[in-house]
Amino acid sequence: MKKLFTRSARCLTIFVLTLLVYSCEDSEVTPDKPLTLEEEQLLLGNPSQASDTDENNYLISRSQYALSYSRDRGTPNWVSWHVDRKWLGQADRQDDFRADNSLPQGWYRVGPSNYTGSGFDRGHNTPSADRTSSAQDNSATFLMTNMIPQAPNHNRVLWANLEEYTRDLVQDGKEVYVIMGSYGAGGTGSNGAMQTIDQGRVTVPNRIWKVLLVLEAGGNDLERITSTTRVIAVNTPNSNSVSADWGSYRTSVDAIEQATGYDLLSNILTNLQQVLEARVDTGPTK
Repeated sequence: MKKLFTRSARCLTIFVLTLLVYSCEDSEVTPDKPLTLEEEQLLLGNPSQASDTDENNYLISRSQYALSYSRDRGTPNWVSWHVDRKWLGQADRQDDFRADNSLPQGWYRVGPSNYTGSGFDRGHNTPSADRTSSAQDNSATFLMTNMIPQAPNHNRVLWANLEEYTRDLVQDGKEVYVIMGSYGAGGTGSNGAMQTIDQGRVTVPNRIWKVLLVLEAGGNDLERITSTTRVIAVNTPNSNSVSADWGSYRTSVDAIEQATGYDLLSNILTNLQQVLEARVDTGPTK
């Protein structure tokens, strides 16, 4: 009887251990596959469904940023990028403005001298100072497909303040997803109002906008977005007479979508989009 009990107990123990082993295997969590740098720049979505088959909504995807380019306007429609600590380092500003030779054969390629004397700056979309982890990353921001004709005071004061605020957030332990774009025709630079520059080959945008989504630094970013996540949207005139206070130009993502026809933040759950896109930010600006 004792032997029978011992044998039964041994069998029961083996059975329980087997269940535990299989239970552990079944509950094993497969870690999320890390995003490529190209995927990281479009984490919030492709606002215009840009592709490599549409000459005026042409997708250019780099490790440093992604953009939709318009051949007819000679500028990007929008540019999307991510800023966290890994992108901020000690690399010097390269200042190597140059034509983008990755554009399809036969397309006009805007060069750095094509803005000369126009009264408009070669205005970065993805800022040079957002990509200082290496000289190569910084250099990528000087391709002319990352530029728009931007009124000097807009570029050097208003926009510089917003860009600096973005990096301050990152230094304070945040990470930021940014989408910037422009639309319309006709801006006012240091030489007055203009519709185009470079003999009509580059359109001067009328409006310049930006959307920032701010998170605490971490992983699985899409899953961490909630109804209380801070989203900042601004829409500004491309004018030399703009205010230095970017906060005075805050609006909703919905309003920018209505003006552009884009679907911003499209990779976020629909119910969250509705909340986040309707709200106008009232948070700090410094």
